[in-house]
Amino acid sequence: MKFLDAIPYDIVVFALVSVLLGYRLWRVLGRRVGVSEAPAPRVVPVARPEAIVAAPAAEPVATHEIPAPGTRVGQVLATIATLEPGFVPERFLRGVETVFRSVVLAFATGDRDKLRATLTPGAFEAFVSALEARQAAGEVLQVEIVAVQSLAIQDAAIEMPGTGTQDTGPRTDVKRGMIEVLIVSRQISLLRDRDAQPLVGTEAVTEFSDLWRFERVFGMQTGGASWRLAATRAA
Repeated sequence: MKFLDAIPYDIVVFALVSVLLGYRLWRVLGRRVGVSEAPAPRVVPVARPEAIVAAPAAEPVATHEIPAPGTRVGQVLATIATLEPGFVPERFLRGVETVFRSVVLAFATGDRDKLRATLTPGAFEAFVSALEARQAAGEVLQVEIVAVQSLAIQDAAIEMPGTGTQDTGPRTDVKRGMIEVLIVSRQISLLRDRDAQPLVGTEAVTEFSDLWRFERVFGMQTGGASWRLAATRAA
């Protein structure tokens, strides 16, 4: 009993408290300064976005050029509007772009029905002759219209019946109108022979400038387009 009585309990208690406080302090400070073992990194799941597929670049809208009303061609267009109710040059050019795409592809594929519906009889015969010559030679025309860049009205005229003369004033006996359009496009055009060897053109995208002349017989109902393609030539 004297041995137990000799133990300084107060000192022992203070020592235990000091050890406990020191351990807790080590845990706190050790984690802050990196003394303790680093905890395993926490993995935070991140939602993976769906694959983004870039949309194909939209084809640029073709620009339209219309002569001013005060010009000679502008006056002819105004006269045409009095002879053909609903005629608007801007709308006419939109129709020309549609016809241009249709005719180019129809000529490449040999679609005579589409050509007949959009060409004058004389132009249709010329196109068919070219088609028959190409087919007889075993040639194949590869065409792709990449873009129609611009359409511009270059000329316009009104033809008097039976005389071949032209007049820009409003006349009740006018029968035929003519509008010439410059069409600038980007195409792939390549003519191959029967052995698939290239003859004319290239597979590279090439800019083309063409003058297309359209004719309209006023006061006459015809099947297909009212303004029909009469002639084409390179600009």
